[in-house]
Amino acid sequence: MLAELLQQDPWTAAIILALIAVVTALVAHYVVGGLLRRTFAFAPIIHSILVAIEAASGFALPLIALQLVWEGLPESIFPRMPQVRHANVVLMIAAITWLAMAAVSGLAQGVIKRHPTESPDNLRARRIETQARVLSRSAMVLIAIAGGAIALMTFPGARTVGTSLLASAGVIGIVAGLAARPIFSNLIAGMQIALAQPIRMGDVLIIKGEWGTVEEITGTYVVLRIWDQRRLIIPLNWFIENTFENWTRTGSELLGTVVLHVDHATPVDALRAQARTLAEASPDWNRQAFVVQVSDVTPRSMEVRIMVSAADSGRLWNLRCHMREEMLAFLVREYPHCLPRVRVDDRVRMEPSQPPR
Repeated sequence: MLAELLQQDPWTAAIILALIAVVTALVAHYVVGGLLRRTFAFAPIIHSILVAIEAASGFALPLIALQLVWEGLPESIFPRMPQVRHANVVLMIAAITWLAMAAVSGLAQGVIKRHPTESPDNLRARRIETQARVLSRSAMVLIAIAGGAIALMTFPGARTVGTSLLASAGVIGIVAGLAARPIFSNLIAGMQIALAQPIRMGDVLIIKGEWGTVEEITGTYVVLRIWDQRRLIIPLNWFIENTFENWTRTGSELLGTVVLHVDHATPVDALRAQARTLAEASPDWNRQAFVVQVSDVTPRSMEVRIMVSAADSGRLWNLRCHMREEMLAFLVREYPHCLPRVRVDDRVRMEPSQPPR
């Protein structure tokens, strides 16, 4: 019947074949996709990839089925078929590029879910999360460039441009030349950060006097969440070319100090005992480090430094503030005479008056 219709009304037959192909592809996508997601529900990485590619594959499979239909139709009956095939090829390349980018994103999300960062000692999990996010975004940029280059190569007039784009994205030997370009310099910096890892997700950094936590690492910049909820946006290549402080480079556990300036007559043993009592009563102290020392003496005061430790930067900040407030209250209550003061000698030397001449 379709053969007869193809001879009598070829475009109607072609549209019917195209609809059958699209419906078949969508049904296969729904059935096979659902079956695969249920089958691999126990594997977080594979399941995450299948979930991520669901929308993209819903576009790619019908376009592939349509391309098979268009390739089977003779050009003698359909003189405009080359243009239809070319348009379908361009859409199919775009859909497959989207599918590949979604698969990479799903792979990264699966790896991150497999290594949660909720535990207190999450150094390894944060390292894996940083590598997964940065490498996946870099790979997605390269896939997008490759897809655009392949789509351009289908146009005879733009084949030279497409070839140059594909070569610039794939040839490792011209990395130094690509680094001179702003976009690719950040891309290469992202690869360096993912491999060398001077920073990781959740690291506590001090940059230009600002204290904050790494909230996000994209393909071009890093988002630093400042303690007062502001966001500091920093290009990736800045971390390669400048120095900065990383408080959690080797672990999330941190040491902090509380400095008190008191009078020379202050009993240090009493301060040490009170500081120990406050630290043991605080849920923020992890019981790893505690030291009370006289760190300096000036002509006017004595500097007492209390060093404590905490599991992370937030707990350490709260612990330091709590210790500082309570120690000052203790001094005011128990030893008010030991607060810093300026001594003035009220004995004034009286010089003998000189008789007038």
